[in-house]
Amino acid sequence: MSDAKTRIDDTIKANSVVLYMKGTKEMPQCGFSSRVAGVLNYMGVDYTDVNVLADEEIRQGIKDFSDWPTIPQLYIKGEFVGGCDIITEMTLSGELDTMFDANGITYDKDAADKIREANS
Repeated sequence: MSDAKTRIDDTIKANSVVLYMKGTKEMPQCGFSSRVAGVLNYMGVDYTDVNVLADEEIRQGIKDFSDWPTIPQLYIKGEFVGGCDIITEMTLSGELDTMFDANGITYDKDAADKIREANS
């Protein structure tokens, strides 16, 4: 498992925003991954996607790494942020915008506002 931990650690350190997900950002393979990827895609966030279905060692390794039992998992500047429900709540509350701003992550503020308007 240490190889998976090293690969995960290297990936989240080398990329500002990383989404461990089932499938890819272009073709999510589950509804929860689709929701988080959809938010990031719509907001124009430049992020790295890691398809856990393509690597069983990473699929289990990411759960052990974060001590979080589900996928997707979002990391910003090396910090585990959360899964689908947490990212959805943070998007709707504006907390995700604040986190992007604090970490210098470029995103489309108007798109973020439209998500909130559509869900209010």
